[in-house]
Amino acid sequence: MSLEFHHIDPFASLEFIAKQVVEGFITGLHKSPFHGFSVEFAEHRLYNTGESTKHIDWKLFARTDKLFVKRFEEETNLRCHILIDRSSSMYFPVTERVDVNHPNKIVFSAYAAAALMYLLTRQRDAVGLSIFSDQIENHTEVKSNTAHLQYLYSILDNLLTNYQPQAPQKTNIIDNLHLLAEQIHKRSLIIIFSDMFDDFSKTEELFTALQHLRHQKNEVILFHVNDKDAELDFNYDHRPYRFIDMESGQELKLNPADVRKQYIKSISEFTKELEFRCTQYHIDFVRADIREGFYPILHSYLLKRQQMM
Repeated sequence: MSLEFHHIDPFASLEFIAKQVVEGFITGLHKSPFHGFSVEFAEHRLYNTGESTKHIDWKLFARTDKLFVKRFEEETNLRCHILIDRSSSMYFPVTERVDVNHPNKIVFSAYAAAALMYLLTRQRDAVGLSIFSDQIENHTEVKSNTAHLQYLYSILDNLLTNYQPQAPQKTNIIDNLHLLAEQIHKRSLIIIFSDMFDDFSKTEELFTALQHLRHQKNEVILFHVNDKDAELDFNYDHRPYRFIDMESGQELKLNPADVRKQYIKSISEFTKELEFRCTQYHIDFVRADIREGFYPILHSYLLKRQQMM
């Protein structure tokens, strides 16, 4: 199930687009094998035989012939931290037109995060947001009220306003993940949006930082954000190109055909190892291709939330 990008008005507000994405996702759930999940979005849960009938929604029973219990704020206590990597590599691809229908990695991550925030607050869960590059730039409290949600949207709006890299911004995923792990003091769901591009000579340190996020029994979802066609499959025409390292500014002129085999081998080995380590550490690893839309993000979150509640 994927979102048809052309259904989204690129000039609409971030909040409106987030709502549109979520409502479309919920509508899709009604047509899918996960129909039972949709009632949770309406702040209901299935009635368990033997419990009190005090909070049964009889009007919903009349419409569905199924028993659901009304959910209350004190029953929903999920805490969620959303972490977004905004180092220069997340601004790939650099094109003249970048919006919700033609996203680069940072724009995709911002809109996906906004949709998750809308969904979380609709479920009366608490959410916080952290933005990092070579350092932690934003780290908010975890709250569930409307004013806080608007504040988080304003941070994401800033990312969308500056969707082109202003200057090379290096990554420091390793140190930042360790710092954020130490700052999250209560058991939470941690959601990461990152391409995980760091110094490839420090992959062991990177995996250790990911494992650190699991302390205090946190649950973690890593959305490995990428442009699959360009970054993983390396699909370029058979002609000379000028490649620029977005984090160092270093330039390299070459024909992609000359390096494609070795590049794919290297990036595939890294991705497979990353996925293996996530499985080993009980971290949900999700390949997030920016061309596939936002539904896989929402669906993965929903499955994780079902496991936690």
